[in-house]
Amino acid sequence: MTRPLGPPEPQAWGPFRAFAHRGYLRLWIANFLSYTPRWMQMTLLAWLILELSNSPWLVALIGFFSSMPMLLLGLFGGVLADRLNRLRLLVVLQVVNTAVSLLMTAALVTGTVQVWHGYVVVAVAGASWALGTPSRRALLIDLLGTSGITNAVALDSVGMNGSRMLGPALGGALIALIGVTGGFAVTTVSYALGLILLMTLRVNQVERPSQPPQSVVRNLAEGLRYAGQNRVIKADIYITVIMNFLLFPYMQMVPVLARDVLHVGPTLMGLLQSAEGVGALIGSIMIASIATISYHGRYFVIGSTIALLALVGFSMSEWYIVSFPLLLLVGMGTACFGTMQSTIVMISAPDDMRGRALGVISLAIGAGPLGSLILGAVADAVSPVFAVRTHALLGVILLSLTVLVIPAIMDRTETAWQAPSGSAS
Repeated sequence: MTRPLGPPEPQAWGPFRAFAHRGYLRLWIANFLSYTPRWMQMTLLAWLILELSNSPWLVALIGFFSSMPMLLLGLFGGVLADRLNRLRLLVVLQVVNTAVSLLMTAALVTGTVQVWHGYVVVAVAGASWALGTPSRRALLIDLLGTSGITNAVALDSVGMNGSRMLGPALGGALIALIGVTGGFAVTTVSYALGLILLMTLRVNQVERPSQPPQSVVRNLAEGLRYAGQNRVIKADIYITVIMNFLLFPYMQMVPVLARDVLHVGPTLMGLLQSAEGVGALIGSIMIASIATISYHGRYFVIGSTIALLALVGFSMSEWYIVSFPLLLLVGMGTACFGTMQSTIVMISAPDDMRGRALGVISLAIGAGPLGSLILGAVADAVSPVFAVRTHALLGVILLSLTVLVIPAIMDRTETAWQAPSGSAS
């Protein structure tokens, strides 16, 4: 088990107090340099495939192949977080991301790129995300101990949402300035810089108890069983499925709506895709500024509701000046959703189940590819506008039913775990 290096210094200021821990700050920057090219790739490939095929269905498949690994590998990523050296795992995954981005750049330079190449790129990035996300989040406690975990997760969400703002905007600008090829060259450099920072990060290590090989299957079963028995985590999982199935797939339709409904080019399309990230960044900073949060589930539910209702409005808009602020509001809602999604589990789950519980959340995120497939099929059969609107309205209904069936999600969040042995106080 890793030994935390200690909590942030008490003099750390305001919403950025976790940055007083230098190890955390280095991890945060490395994560940001990993998040940003992932969002850039989504924008670059959406535009590339739309230009190559002119098919909303093929564009929607980007979301399918990007998030399908979460469904297949998310729970296994949680087991790896409990069993392996988390930092080394992240380094290996970053090497793979850098190599694949470099190969895609080469295919673009040589003019041999095909639509399926894009699907391979996002699938590899999605697999890295699925296997690494539980370790990224669990590593926060390895570095900081039990102190200020909500602030640390909120700041990690700031980085994630900042990348959602910068990545699509930068991707759209690069398409206009130097093309998709130049954009992929930039993603490769960003991945490489993140890799260098991860390789220089140090976390004190304590030897973990050895586990027999056959315990992997048992670990998976235990994680699922524990999540099913904890009502708060169960509600967290249900809402995560709803949001990933019905809300987040809309992002694959933004290039189509930008071109065919709002009638704008790649630069304004990239800015529109970044609008949610801007709103999420604002929302994450606001959450990080709150000194104490006791009812995490309420933020989780309210943020999810705001995001879904704003998406309904976006689906009804035919004006760019209206669509942009609506996606800002979607982002602010998803900031509450994303921050509390992991925080609820990290607070509620005991230390020996934390990685696996986070893995179950990753598994729930795997509902995204199924939502992307259905959204793309409806968009092709009826229209992209109808598809996005129907998904959002159904999300509002199912979210309301979940809260009615499992009201415990709205109660005070109870701590059910203790700091690891030897951690800093």
